[in-house]
Amino acid sequence: MATEDREAIKGGELIVTGRLVDASNATLFGHVKRSTGTEISVIYKPVAGERPLWDFPDGTLAAREVAAYLFSEFAGFHVVPFTVLRDGPFGIGAVQEWIDIDESIDIIEMAQSRSESLRKLVIFDAIINNTDRKMGHLLPTLTGELLACDHGVCFHQEDKLRTVLWQWRAEEFAKSEMELLSDIRDRFSIFVPTVEELLTPEEIEATQMRLTRLIDSGIFPVPSEDWPAIPWPPI
Repeated sequence: MATEDREAIKGGELIVTGRLVDASNATLFGHVKRSTGTEISVIYKPVAGERPLWDFPDGTLAAREVAAYLFSEFAGFHVVPFTVLRDGPFGIGAVQEWIDIDESIDIIEMAQSRSESLRKLVIFDAIINNTDRKMGHLLPTLTGELLACDHGVCFHQEDKLRTVLWQWRAEEFAKSEMELLSDIRDRFSIFVPTVEELLTPEEIEATQMRLTRLIDSGIFPVPSEDWPAIPWPPI
């Protein structure tokens, strides 16, 4: 994304034009204006529209969306659209670049595939402890990349991985994946300051511990016997 577009999403005038009615929390569609007057489509999730959850602190989902983006960029996954925490018409919230998807791709078929891009996303989810990876969160772009959205319920300090993507469960990581995990762990202290205002110290520490456990096990996570393995609805 161009620097000008990033700056517009960070501070440009935000105008809401619609709402995604299927979302459980307020998820608003709109646009921000560049300095030239042209528009960039975005998704805006105000904290004021978050529905309370029994296992996540109130008013923290937007911050987790931003933390997921920051981790994706820091670790080199690049699977989350540009996301910031900023003010808007309904208060502070997460504002994310809108992604036009390739509608010729069958999302259900893709979610059951063993593509390398999906495998990368599975590792990302395992580290951030994503408790709600659904098929509908997959965003195959028009340029052939795979991005993903909806990361408001990640980074919990307790293990809560819940996903539709279990194709690689218990399989060994490739050498390159092990090297990536080790590199992320070795550099983790660089990431910490970027999310200290978004996550609790316990959640940050738990993220680092999950990295260590993944490296020590050398395998993809397996479904928990104490926690539902698949979110509902799965799409």
